[in-house]
Amino acid sequence: MNNTPKDILSKYWGFDSFRGSQEEIINAVVNNQDVLGLLPTGGGKSLCFQIPALMKDGICIVISPLIALIENQVDNLQKRGIKALGLKGGLKFSEVDKLLDNCIYGNYKFLYLSPERLQQDLVQERIKGMNVSLCVIDEAHCISQWGHDFRPAYLTCSILRDLHPKAPMIALTATATKRVGEDIMTSLNLHEPLVKKDSFYRKNIGFGVIMTEDKNNYLKQYCRKIKNSAIVYVRSRRKAEELSKFLLKNGLKATFYHGGIDQKAKSKRLNLWLQDKVNIMVATNAFGMGIDKPDVELVVHYQIPDSVENYFQEAGRVGRNGAYSKAILLTNTTDKLLVKKQFLEVLPDVSYIKKIYLKLNNYFQIGYGEFTETKFQLNFNEFCSVYELNTFLTYNALLILDRNSVISLSENFSKKQTIKFKTSKETLYRYIAENPKLEDFIKVVLRTYGGVFEFETLINTYLLGKKTQLSESLIHQNFEQLATDNIIDHTSTTSDLELLFLVHRDDDRTINRFAKIIEDQNQLKVGNVSKMLAYIENDTICRSVQLLHYFGETQKGECGICDVCIKNRLGKSDIINTKLKIIEYLKINKSDSRELQHSLNIDQAIVIIALQELLEENQITLNSINQYELI
Repeated sequence: MNNTPKDILSKYWGFDSFRGSQEEIINAVVNNQDVLGLLPTGGGKSLCFQIPALMKDGICIVISPLIALIENQVDNLQKRGIKALGLKGGLKFSEVDKLLDNCIYGNYKFLYLSPERLQQDLVQERIKGMNVSLCVIDEAHCISQWGHDFRPAYLTCSILRDLHPKAPMIALTATATKRVGEDIMTSLNLHEPLVKKDSFYRKNIGFGVIMTEDKNNYLKQYCRKIKNSAIVYVRSRRKAEELSKFLLKNGLKATFYHGGIDQKAKSKRLNLWLQDKVNIMVATNAFGMGIDKPDVELVVHYQIPDSVENYFQEAGRVGRNGAYSKAILLTNTTDKLLVKKQFLEVLPDVSYIKKIYLKLNNYFQIGYGEFTETKFQLNFNEFCSVYELNTFLTYNALLILDRNSVISLSENFSKKQTIKFKTSKETLYRYIAENPKLEDFIKVVLRTYGGVFEFETLINTYLLGKKTQLSESLIHQNFEQLATDNIIDHTSTTSDLELLFLVHRDDDRTINRFAKIIEDQNQLKVGNVSKMLAYIENDTICRSVQLLHYFGETQKGECGICDVCIKNRLGKSDIINTKLKIIEYLKINKSDSRELQHSLNIDQAIVIIALQELLEENQITLNSINQYELI
């Protein structure tokens, strides 16, 4: 093709210039050079391979970790009139075969697939017969056991080298440390690659950490100030729904997004946000990958992320239009304890994984050395109860066995039975009076699960069965009756896990093959949490300086707009005077931060800093109704 990179850029994307290292990377790929691109979130990684692929004859193979990301990129290319397809999950052999035929004979430019799909013999054989112009490994940090999202299946990506040794390979990531970068180059056998790392510095983002027991108030205040879009990240589906309702109640336009809602609802909520019909998206980390909305001016982390990488990537979705933006993390002392409990206490060690593997084999009566192609149905809760296992540790152990190709888990594993009471409490009491047979059952449900009037609530039928002395089928019947009588909304999908053993039973030796990886991964996760907490607690060094240092980059000078820089700029005297005024005020009245700010007529930023210092100095405390008072 005679088109230049800028011609392609203008024709399909409507831009007239490149950003950062894009053009240099594109030219290297066009000239058949391997590339490792370390580009920050929003740095335009996709264009680095999409443009050279359009300039070359043949098809570009793209390995990507998430089906949602694959679908997003394929849709975007198709909307621009570019022929692209992705191999989704759940496809039959004949469907995969047909799609791969299309790639060979249908003049397609892009084939997207997961690393797990690449492991299939059929896929490898058909790729071998394609005219491949370029091989792309997206989110390449997944290939390294020191990457925060390590996926063993990524290690097979090097097969593309064997299938098409002459095709250039480009590996791209937004979150790679030096160690991970070296792993990527070694694992993929990149030949004399161009290594480009764009600065992760985002001069328009004001990072901030706020210690507060009244997160909702701060969240509301920040959301009220925005003119465009915002994302609020939480760690649970329930919290996403809860905060969305809180913001709506306070006159703000918000919706929520998490992995528990169906695809139709996800698309609807995403489009509401993209089209500015709502401007605040409250979401778990299921939201954001591949989402590019330039006018996001606020990202709030309501809870502590598990790593600096994930935090920086999520925060980096703000301010992509270059306008001044904020990335705020709300936290308190309780959060610090919770993050350790959430992420560290549920890490199974090698001995526990061996234990679970042994129990699975015994549970299904598989003999030593035996191999079976039978698909087994496993009631997870029952399995944990029989062997008195911790559910969180066991869940994570099963995921590790799955990721290391010892077993294969069906997607049904995450599907549960949910209920939500849709009637008022008064109406419910009348219903109970009219249906006394259901009284005890309903009361046990209400005692066991809080929030069933406000949220869709996951039900553990095994636990409920033990409390009510009812079988799971009778519990299901009772819920169906309540749904029929318009008392609850009820969804029910099988909670059974479909499980397939992929190797001969070899007990400890099966796990020993990847035991070191498990130990290293656990060590990495402990380190990640520690570094995240260190970032939060460090209120003396500029936030941008801290973040860039983590990624091996040195920033010249402070950012001037983070909470630490603002604190330093305000000067000690302003803060000291504010502290004295707060103490005098609290001698007369207990008060929250809003009242203090209003009554003292002092800038919010100064009041926040002064309150934080007084709390740290144990001069004040926060009571049960979120009011500050003197100690």
